[in-house]
Amino acid sequence: MAVVLEPPSVIAGYSFDRSPDLTDAKVREQLSGSAIKAFVKIASKWDLTESQARGLLGGIASSTFHAWKSEPGKQKLSQDTLLRISLAIGIYKALHIYFGEKWADRWVTLGNRASMFAGGAPVEYMIRQGQPGMLQVRRMLDAWRGGR
Repeated sequence: MAVVLEPPSVIAGYSFDRSPDLTDAKVREQLSGSAIKAFVKIASKWDLTESQARGLLGGIASSTFHAWKSEPGKQKLSQDTLLRISLAIGIYKALHIYFGEKWADRWVTLGNRASMFAGGAPVEYMIRQGQPGMLQVRRMLDAWRGGR
């Protein structure tokens, strides 16, 4: 008999019984600080340059990126930015499930022969294609690991 673990219903004061409404400014404000912290950690683990990290966030200015990093709790991110961070978190998770620890964090910056990447690094594809490209990479990785 398989044991099915249910996700916690409340984390940091936010209920996960349904997807957050990112059109609601209060919800975005509530999620923004944690989202920024998570993204900064992922960008560091992936060894992204500042330019690459900013590119994944939609090409934000360097000064904005530094303000977010220095005071994440005082920010209210846009729906677009929160979705981009959510995709980065999903990509990070999928890579860590599919690959061993050594390769999971390197994969996004290595050249890739898949037709989607045409020999370039997945991070460059995601920056060039924006949100739709990040979504494509997320879907591809989810398919590799069995859609979970």
